[in-house]
Amino acid sequence: MKKADIYVHGVHAGILAEVEPGRHYRFDYLHTYTGPPVSLTMPIKSRSYTFSAFPAFFDGLLPEGAMLDGLLSRLKIDRTDYFAQLLATGEDMVGAVTCLEANDE
Repeated sequence: MKKADIYVHGVHAGILAEVEPGRHYRFDYLHTYTGPPVSLTMPIKSRSYTFSAFPAFFDGLLPEGAMLDGLLSRLKIDRTDYFAQLLATGEDMVGAVTCLEANDE
């Protein structure tokens, strides 16, 4: 299972997990996180969210067009592997949210 640590303004907010590739994703806020929500569509009052497709908010952070084509070619990422694309661009996204591949310790 792929996992990504999600940060808001540099503060660790939660974990996005690809439970079943292309079919099931889960985002869980850390119990200790009290900052702003990752997205207005994922308020903190619900600590856990499940999705039957790649979450729209994170999809909106991915590159498009020539930038996407270059990323896919350079890193040999499948066009439909949105989670891999997110991990590849996670530290260089527009806005307050960044992500890093989770280190399962």
